[in-house]
Amino acid sequence: MSRDPGLQPERTRLAWRRTLLAVTAILVLELRLAFTGRTVDALLAGLAVVIWSGVLLVGWRRATGVGPRGPERWSIPLTALAAAGLALLGVLHVLRGLR
Repeated sequence: MSRDPGLQPERTRLAWRRTLLAVTAILVLELRLAFTGRTVDALLAGLAVVIWSGVLLVGWRRATGVGPRGPERWSIPLTALAAAGLALLGVLHVLRGLR
């Protein structure tokens, strides 16, 4: 089966934009919680910034095709790990809120 050379790069860019938009929304929520004054929330927001930066870098490389070819094979597992990390942050917030 042949690949569509015209639309596939566009779909890839759009997918990475959606991923980055979702991660950015989570980052904004984390930063909002960080300004509540609790140290733990500030630390979790710092972790969210690190995850967001990683997803931004990987997404930029995947969407633009810039950078060495090596990291691309790790981009999907790293993005999945970032999603799991953000989900863990959400669970931590829920558990802290239940006390």
